[in-house]
Amino acid sequence: MTTVVGLVGAPTDVGAGIRGASMGPEALRVAGLAEVLVEQGLTVHDAGNLDGPRNPFTTAVDGLRHLQEVVAWNQAVHDGVWAELQAGRLPLLMGGDHCLAVGSISAVARHCRAQGRKLRVLWLDAHADFNTPLITPSGNLHGMPVACLLGEGPEALVRMSGEVPALRPRSVRQVGLRSVDAAEKRFLHDRGIEAWDMRFIDEHGMRHTMELALATLDERTHLHVSFDVDFLDPDVAPGVGTTVRGGPTWREAQLCMEMIADTGRLGSLDVMELNPARDVRNATAEAAVEMVASLFGRSTLVRQRP
Repeated sequence: MTTVVGLVGAPTDVGAGIRGASMGPEALRVAGLAEVLVEQGLTVHDAGNLDGPRNPFTTAVDGLRHLQEVVAWNQAVHDGVWAELQAGRLPLLMGGDHCLAVGSISAVARHCRAQGRKLRVLWLDAHADFNTPLITPSGNLHGMPVACLLGEGPEALVRMSGEVPALRPRSVRQVGLRSVDAAEKRFLHDRGIEAWDMRFIDEHGMRHTMELALATLDERTHLHVSFDVDFLDPDVAPGVGTTVRGGPTWREAQLCMEMIADTGRLGSLDVMELNPARDVRNATAEAAVEMVASLFGRSTLVRQRP
């Protein structure tokens, strides 16, 4: 049966500290995301863009910026991703900033509970996104989605999946970290999140890192990939809100995506934090589309899955 990918656009930067990610969905469309998926033998259903409140771009209140707007956008994302799952489509959320992963993954977690399936979340990002209102240095909610999904954060976000927490620490794997705040670093360690930073990748290679991140997947596992485009090195992807030097090269990132594809378990995907206002001739959107193509199985030669 042909896989149908449901594209869901979320044009907002309400959780970020820098404007511009709201233009990400259209940049991905312009870069040919749908066409590349069709070339992979997939059917594409573009559900269009979700609606939500504008970004007021105000200062933090009680450690949080734009909480009301972030909740509204995440509820819209939850409902949009849930609708794609209910229709039997593989949801691909086009962000937008990474706070929206709360809504996306909450919908996937709800779906997995209903289906009696295990959930594995692979978080590809330069940042751990594990801050809370008590330890955040900025109040920007795009730095808190993993913590919210693990039950640490504003109640409206924590409860979005219908169960608290939406995820257990053992369900999350983080790859590519290279910018983690001091208190966030300790919290990540204390909660036992499996994470592989760029030093580990430098020392052991992307292949071994991904073997660890993808270990124990089986036929009952739904794999959700949350791909922050700043996972890539800025030389590859300059068009993001928060660049951090020293990320995966093009080939390292492509190997990461190809190994995910080899599992055959990909069930849902976020592509987040693309910021065309900081890009050069849409090069970052094009790089992101290339990575998504590899995620869905594009390879140089015919390959047999392990």
